[in-house]
Amino acid sequence: MTPYFPGHGDHRYGVSHYDLRLAYRIQANRLDGTARLTVSAAEPLSALDLDFGRLRVAGVTVGGVTARYAHGGGKLRVTPPTPLPAGEQAVVEVRYSGKPAPVPSPWGGLGWEELSDGALVAGQPIGAPSWFPCNDRPGDKASYRISVTTASPYQVIANGVLVDRRRGAGNTTWVYEQAEPMASYLASVQIGRYQVFEYGGSRLACPPRLAARVRHDFARQDQMTALFGDLFGPYPFTGYTVVVADDDLEIPVEAQGMSIFGRNHVDGVRGCERLVAHELAHQWFGNSLTVACWSDIWLQEGFAAYAEWLWSEASGGPPAGDHARRWWHRLSLLPQDFVLADPGERTLFDDRVYKRGALTLHALRAAMGDEAFFAALRAWTAGHRHGTVTTREFAGHVQRYTSRPVGPLLSAWLHDKPLPGLA
Repeated sequence: MTPYFPGHGDHRYGVSHYDLRLAYRIQANRLDGTARLTVSAAEPLSALDLDFGRLRVAGVTVGGVTARYAHGGGKLRVTPPTPLPAGEQAVVEVRYSGKPAPVPSPWGGLGWEELSDGALVAGQPIGAPSWFPCNDRPGDKASYRISVTTASPYQVIANGVLVDRRRGAGNTTWVYEQAEPMASYLASVQIGRYQVFEYGGSRLACPPRLAARVRHDFARQDQMTALFGDLFGPYPFTGYTVVVADDDLEIPVEAQGMSIFGRNHVDGVRGCERLVAHELAHQWFGNSLTVACWSDIWLQEGFAAYAEWLWSEASGGPPAGDHARRWWHRLSLLPQDFVLADPGERTLFDDRVYKRGALTLHALRAAMGDEAFFAALRAWTAGHRHGTVTTREFAGHVQRYTSRPVGPLLSAWLHDKPLPGLA
């Protein structure tokens, strides 16, 4: 299988912690940063490659000693003063500045993006290098400390727990700590003139004029959390924050412990409630359990799409079976040229990944029965909590929860191109 995004990530080392210290001037779109990465060499390293976009590098140290570097083509090659032996740990510090811009991709710009009055980060799958140097592969998860200084009228929201907030002369510094391991694409910073309030067991941040709509549209999110806790296991993080930006967004954005919606996703009548369920479900499938390689993305998007159907079923809407039959018919009319377990880089976010993934889970549920199926899901999230997962591991896992051979069923849905029949 050809790796997706071969220009991103370096398997010769891992990062256990990122300490990001940022200052952002909103009107100028100017970012000044210092990133400290705690890296561990998996093999002897005379140099290591960081993924980093077009921001200007001012200097690099390794272990506090000035290091040589070369920057271009989305890569920052760092040459330590002395080679790192296998198993050696070192702190790589990079100082940088400039005007952050999204990383080009088949799906548009990804990463740090200016808003009408603020900024957001939408990193999936390769946008993280737009704002900090990183080992940009989903299987390399690390803890984070993110400090952002910006103008005091603005709220800053980042992953994890707010541990400090210091006001200065016109600026405020916000410090967040994300203790649970996180993939680089899930790291996020949101900046805006937001009203922040606790509601339904989570934090909501939105423009004040949208607060009434947001309260209404997200009013059942606590019920979703309870339902998914029953079906998937305990919520995996310390908290959950929803940000509603004062701009239209094409789709909501997932981040670890956070989801970002556009103002067009709140209408005061819960017209986008399925998306509320979808993004919440990603906290289990995508954020706690992260795919080791992008070809297995159905393990994230298929599960989140199926969570939409489960919420519909539990909240008085059409049952999951009705959604399954409707989407099976729609997919049956499309070209049968698609392999769910290896969709290809350019079709990573094809609707078939989401809906065929959900159909796979519904077919598996029908074959196993509810008791065994949901027991398997709860054990899956518990056994891989804050880790990485693969399709092969999932197939082996669910087989342990049923006496019926499910290998042929999964193989047909995951590895064959023709759409299997729906029982």
